[in-house]
Amino acid sequence: MELFDNLLLGFSTALQLNNLLYCLIGVFIGTAIGVLPGIGPIPTVALLLPFTYGLEPASSIILLAGIFYGAQYGGSTTAILVNVPGETSSVITCLDGHQMARQGKAGTALAIAAISSFFAGTVATVVIALLSVPLSVLALKFTAVEYFSLLVLGLFAAVILAHGSLMRALAMVLLGLLLGLIGIDVSSGAARMTFGIPELSDGLDFVPVAMGLFGLGEIIANLERPAEERSSIPQGVHGLMPRWADLKAAFPAMVRGTAIGSIMGVLPGGGAALPPFTAYAVEKKIARDPSRFGKGAIEGVASPEAANNAGAQTSFIPLLTLGIPANALMALMIGALMIQGIQPGPQIMHDQPALVWGVIASMWTGNLMLLIINLPLIGLWVAMLKIPYRLLFPAIALFCCIGTYGIANSTFNIWLMLGCAAVGYFFIKVRVEPAPLLLGLVLGPQLEENFRRAMLLADGDFTVFVSRPISAVLLGTVVVLLLALASPAVFRKRKEALVE
Repeated sequence: MELFDNLLLGFSTALQLNNLLYCLIGVFIGTAIGVLPGIGPIPTVALLLPFTYGLEPASSIILLAGIFYGAQYGGSTTAILVNVPGETSSVITCLDGHQMARQGKAGTALAIAAISSFFAGTVATVVIALLSVPLSVLALKFTAVEYFSLLVLGLFAAVILAHGSLMRALAMVLLGLLLGLIGIDVSSGAARMTFGIPELSDGLDFVPVAMGLFGLGEIIANLERPAEERSSIPQGVHGLMPRWADLKAAFPAMVRGTAIGSIMGVLPGGGAALPPFTAYAVEKKIARDPSRFGKGAIEGVASPEAANNAGAQTSFIPLLTLGIPANALMALMIGALMIQGIQPGPQIMHDQPALVWGVIASMWTGNLMLLIINLPLIGLWVAMLKIPYRLLFPAIALFCCIGTYGIANSTFNIWLMLGCAAVGYFFIKVRVEPAPLLLGLVLGPQLEENFRRAMLLADGDFTVFVSRPISAVLLGTVVVLLLALASPAVFRKRKEALVE
């Protein structure tokens, strides 16, 4: 009964007229930025963070969440029609989706992608609702000791699952932790790494850093990339109502993709690309005729599209129950909560039930909106591909500066954002993933605070981290991950998977 009461509370929040409007705005913006290559949900959410300051907490998170899972829909539309993935998670959809379009089955591919995403979104919403209560009950048993161990697990998982070199990912996490220490030490009152700059006394503001690293840095890099040669856009898209045979062939793949995405979305540091790529690999592995894949196999559209939408939504589970970001975008969500004066953590479901369950319920309404608005607006999404970056960039830069300045009415934030944009551009050029840095920056102060509390409770006894059962299990998981990674076979497989 408690689950139904919670869902009733959630829908009463999500179905408020203002929240429905913000959900619609979020999924519409998400679809639009999913269509445009290079402007993903992470830069968009980073850029819009300052503009959510005046909204109600539930409205702001519903808006930002809609952008995230809405981008998964938009990316598939252009991947199928013009072979240009608007999103990293839609790269794999190009392989079979565009081949179906070239065979005159563009409408079928688009319909299967939309239905798969809606099915996965619905299932993922149920999964979140079912897991949230038991996880929140478990989280209430956490003390500073368990929370510190959980944060350590999250950071190590982010390193292990990050793309590219392990040492670079570890360096990014350590740099993020170091940047998180900037400011006045709460215990001693001493200034740490402020270099006599008064604006640094409260630490680095999260929003300018995120906007610079992920927003402007990515856009600057896109300016120097040549326009991609796109395949001819189909003149007409027909058959948006799939045949029963198509649905029958795609449904098992939808179920498998949803299951894979639901599991992998929870993993810290997994990113948007991991679920769809894994789902596609599984489908190809178990297929009777693997040679069909890459030539227009309907399973090659259904499974990854289900996986990326399920993964996008279930990544909210650790955020809403434990206050731990599963990826860089969830770290931005933590920033959005902090802007609203809400401290993320195990108490959030108890202290903010309307917010948490409102966001969960809005995911279903948002997926329904996406299913209704996406297919009729195909012409609009394809037309957006013709907008050149040279016109988008000045508008984006202007909104970045206005939003950053508005947070604290400080020009220092603008300079901080521009500096981080230069750093973000440098990271892109040297192929270093900045997501672990953002996770380190967000989790660093919490890690330090909980470590200090744990040491005070245990009178400086470090064995408290292994003597308490939950903490011991979490740290044991970290050790198992590190030992597994030390295995040459596992290391080789990780490298092959990331290259693919």
